[in-house]
Amino acid sequence: MSVISAVLLVTAATLGERPPPGAPRRTAPAVPRAGPRERCPVNGVPCTVSRVPPGRPYTGGVPAILLTAPVELERPETDLGTDLSAPWVTIVWNDPVNLMSYVSYVFRTHFGYSEAKAEALMMDVHSKGRAAVSTGSREQMERDVEAMHEYGLWATLQKDD
Repeated sequence: MSVISAVLLVTAATLGERPPPGAPRRTAPAVPRAGPRERCPVNGVPCTVSRVPPGRPYTGGVPAILLTAPVELERPETDLGTDLSAPWVTIVWNDPVNLMSYVSYVFRTHFGYSEAKAEALMMDVHSKGRAAVSTGSREQMERDVEAMHEYGLWATLQKDD
């Protein structure tokens, strides 16, 4: 449980209610000034009350009373289920644009793979339609996917199974 300051907006008239053209303007009702020990009408906790000064025009959309009072809210404790240390993979997808030699070159330059390893991964991309080219933390895989995009390759990341 945590205490969160909530702002309660109380208006003297319904929001959005507008007087017809030519009708006299309404004014805020005359209310006494807030005293130093005034209590919140919602939960009785001491609070600060700001009011529209009496006699000022009131259009219905301007708050007549602004109350600030602490309110306790329950926050559910949830597990998001995203373990950032779990292994993720970068997947490069086959595309009709890039040459096989260029894909192999990118694997050698960016990942530092040997020519044989880069050729094998390139053939997986070409024949199977995709290949997992690197494994690691999510942040590193996001960097690798971004690098593949900069090279012009289609790449995504996913959690390793």
